[in-house]
Amino acid sequence: MRDILDDALRWLSGGAPVAIATVVGIRGSAPRGLGAAMVVSADGQVRGNVSGGCVETAVVTACLDVIETGVPRVDGYGIAEDDLFAVGLMCGGSIDVLVRPVHPGSPEARDLAVLAAGEAVAHVLCVRGEGVGAARAIRHAESGIHRDAAAIAAADAGGDRPRLMGYDADGCRAETGTAIAVEYLVVPFAGPPRLVVVGAVQQAVALARLGAATGWAVTVLDPRDAFAAPGRFPGAEVVVDWPDRWLESAALDGRSAVCVLSHDERIDAPALRVALRGPAGYVGAMGSRRTHDERVARLRVAGVTEEQLERLRSPIGLDLGGRSPEETALSILAEIVAVRHGASGRPLSELHGPIHADAPT
Repeated sequence: MRDILDDALRWLSGGAPVAIATVVGIRGSAPRGLGAAMVVSADGQVRGNVSGGCVETAVVTACLDVIETGVPRVDGYGIAEDDLFAVGLMCGGSIDVLVRPVHPGSPEARDLAVLAAGEAVAHVLCVRGEGVGAARAIRHAESGIHRDAAAIAAADAGGDRPRLMGYDADGCRAETGTAIAVEYLVVPFAGPPRLVVVGAVQQAVALARLGAATGWAVTVLDPRDAFAAPGRFPGAEVVVDWPDRWLESAALDGRSAVCVLSHDERIDAPALRVALRGPAGYVGAMGSRRTHDERVARLRVAGVTEEQLERLRSPIGLDLGGRSPEETALSILAEIVAVRHGASGRPLSELHGPIHADAPT
């Protein structure tokens, strides 16, 4: 949903309503996950998508209808085998899409501004039961101001990925469809994950550009100001400092990735010692297998534990065969994405089952 916020707010600032379509249910295989969203302006402009193209035309029509009526609705899209002209998904699954109007100056519009500001909030959307279509951005630290106990519980338990949370008529968690009286989709907004690139080499230029384009907040570290020129890294924060000193006080978390690329052990080794004992979910280092073996031996001598060394992804990246800085950056980012989602990095053609690990079976 994050990718539609700027356009939605810009259209709302013009004084006209918009409609937001959100994927709130998935059965079988689907091109996009829970929380995928599209925004449609009153004059028919579209940003985002809910299915990768399969049902977008029908969803745009529903959005324009909702803008006119002001009444939210949930539509289902799937495969109707006896109707070749039915709107459905090519992958054979089915999705439920909630379409809701948002008017300028409304609480919903103000909540969109909160989401766009990058605060740590949960976007709670009622998708079933009384109040369907109601949405609220809830700050975790201030969730007590909200009177809906179910929404507060959903916000507190949102986790890192969008999820559905149902409650029965007594306000208790319900796991079965028959017992659910009200259901919420909870979409966490914790700001973009952090990609830290150590060493302002040419591969770092490509990785910073690719990381920024895919939604990472990128920081490039290098003590050499001749290399760490901000003009080389548009869209990234550039810090001229020793990386280990910066990493010591950095506010990283499990979503963060640290890529050590300088190929200078005076820079790399101290940075790795700090990064490997920190919370970053991915730590990788560039170098040949010989360089890796020599580096690991020096890190052991420097007091890095075996448990910490097991976290090191080196040589960095997946085996894609490319050699250019851009291809190397793609290899590195591909491994980061695979690690972040617990995926194998193998070709999908060699695997079986749902394409997305969190897809319902």
